[in-house]
This record gives sequence, structure tokens and C-alpha cells, in this order.
Amino acid sequence: MVLEIQNLEQYYGTLQVLNIDSWKIGHGIFWIHGENGAGKSTFFRSLAGMLPCSGSIIVDEKFDFKAQPVEYRRRINLGEAEPLYPSFLTPADLLSFVAEAKKSPSGQMDMLIEALGINYLKHPFGSCSCGMVKKVSLAVAFLGNPSVIILDEPLITIDKEARQALFGLVQNYYDSGVTFLISSHQLFQQEGLEVTESYALENKTLLKLEK
Repeated sequence: MVLEIQNLEQYYGTLQVLNIDSWKIGHGIFWIHGENGAGKSTFFRSLAGMLPCSGSIIVDEKFDFKAQPVEYRRRINLGEAEPLYPSFLTPADLLSFVAEAKKSPSGQMDMLIEALGINYLKHPFGSCSCGMVKKVSLAVAFLGNPSVIILDEPLITIDKEARQALFGLVQNYYDSGVTFLISSHQLFQQEGLEVTESYALENKTLLKLEK
């Protein structure tokens, strides 16, 4: 199993927003559906170790998000739906920092910068458009040697060229053994990506959808 979840619960104050008893997946591309407010972004941020939660999450059958937090986080990457970065920071600053933290292979960062058309490396994020910021967040999601890449609404605000580059990156990383969790209101299937399984996040839990 690539990812195993047991008794995952997430609360905002006293309000329970996630209650997933058990979920196990192997290598694949998994589509996570859900209405706005269903908890998809909270689920993804919990998996990425950005939000504290109860329960057990294990990646690659041995790295627990509580017991081995650093090694766990090196293996799960997240591209957020609406990323927010400090306005004074530049894409070069962020990408260099994450590349070092994730132990990115030599040349990987430059490849992602070129593929996604990030030609504004020295511009502070405060002067960047939503689409420019989004492309940087996508590059961040592919840095390092992840076992799982989570893409939350990856197609919003990006241009046609970046969209095509993204599909190519997903296919290449998938072919090399990376598993993807994708949430998108726009279809990926029409671009030739075959989805392994689809799930809906409803009533705080994940329900498998028939193909």
C-alpha cells in the first residue's frame, strides 16, 4: 500500500469535518470529488501534515505522519487550490527553500521552472497574478522524490501552455511510480489520463464511486 489511513478525524473547534475509519490505496491516479465545503482541502492539508488531526496516516507502509514527521512529509507533496505566500517572498526564494527541504535531485527545479513557464523568479509574490502564483505552487508539488502528489484544483487560473505541461508532468511522474490524489471540477480524462478510482467526500467520509 502506498497510503493507509485509520480513524482519521478532523475538527474545527467542536465541529467535526472529517471522520474516515479506513482508506488504503496503492499506486494510481485517484480522483476525489466533493461539493464546495465538503472538506476536500481540509482532507488534503491533513494528509500533507499541514493540519493536526487524530488517527493514523502511513505512507509507503512504514512512514507515520506522527512518528516520522520529517520523512513522512518528504514523501507527500501538496499543490494547494488557492496558495498564499508572503508578499515579499519571490518564486526563486520559495522554490529553492522547498527543493532543499525535499532533497530535490539536481536539475529538477530548473526542469519544472522551464516546463511551467515560471519566468518571473525574482518578482515578489505581492506583484504576481493568481495564475503566476498557481504555477509556482504546482512546481512545489513536484519537487523532491514524493511517493504521493496531491493536486487540489490544479487547473484553475493557469494558461493553456501550463495546463499541457502539467498533464505531461503527471503522466511522467505516474509512470515513474508516483501516486496522485486529484480534486478538480475540470476533467483530466479528456487529456488522456486514466483514473484508477474515483471517490466522493460526503458526510465527512470517502465513498468509492463506480466507473
